[in-house]
Amino acid sequence: MDYEFRRFSLDGSYRAFFSMGHEALGRWLIEELGDNISQLEALLKKITEIRDSNREWLYSGKQLNLLLSGDEALVQANAIAADSEELEQDLDFYDDEQVSVCGLEDFEKMLQSWSQFVLND
Repeated sequence: MDYEFRRFSLDGSYRAFFSMGHEALGRWLIEELGDNISQLEALLKKITEIRDSNREWLYSGKQLNLLLSGDEALVQANAIAADSEELEQDLDFYDDEQVSVCGLEDFEKMLQSWSQFVLND
């Protein structure tokens, strides 16, 4: 999983660009977490708890949900859960920006990189 963080000088907004198949992680990072360092630190602690206990934890966001398990992180748009029930099995739709999965360790490293980026900017 490749990613790049930027801050735009015109408006000071943060952006996160992720490789194909992981775009939803970037959306979640900006839309749900942003530069909230206390929430980021709490999330990093939660990852440690989950890894040690092998439980699952769901963070329901405004637009995107985050599901953490002992070995992976799943980001999924809230609308996907409702839409997937209505679609026939043979139909497929573009959802790369709506769903992303990565390893829990990779997700944790990405959050640590994000933290350093935001704090050092």
